[in-house]
Amino acid sequence: MTPVEETINSHTIAVLVDNEPGVLARVIGLFAGRGYNIESLTVAEVSQDEKLSRITIVTSGTPMIVAQIKAQLGRLVPVHKVSDLTLDGPSVERELALVKVAGTGEKRVESLRIADIFRARVLDSTNESFVFEIIGDTGKLNAFVDLMKPLGLVDVSRTGVVAIARGAGSLEDQKN
Repeated sequence: MTPVEETINSHTIAVLVDNEPGVLARVIGLFAGRGYNIESLTVAEVSQDEKLSRITIVTSGTPMIVAQIKAQLGRLVPVHKVSDLTLDGPSVERELALVKVAGTGEKRVESLRIADIFRARVLDSTNESFVFEIIGDTGKLNAFVDLMKPLGLVDVSRTGVVAIARGAGSLEDQKN
């Protein structure tokens, strides 16, 4: 086995599924039953007319493991399309986080300065705390959270990664 085959990489996988009860449980069960880890998971309805939802999953594994994940997802009955956005061409990924920071004095001023640099918005402010909204790739959010830790980080709530392929086509256009 060559070192390339053993390399573990993160992959963003978009799955177009029927919007019906139990579908998400089946997808999660597939991952849990085989010991695959889900790093991020988002789900949203994308077509009311066709009753379709899009599940975006970020997972990691060797190329062989990721290929197995995609093949097994494709065999699930309510799945119409599986797309590995990491491999299938250029895509856009974003995540949203709400970050609560408590502090006074210089730490409060510094948290506002850093938020400005990261283009985070203040959604809520009290005399003792801020709630910031920040949108970007996972690395940007991780960096922002790390910088807020010494300034009084209290809580973080993250959406998980949402992603979409670049260009004119849609995941729905490609369904089987």
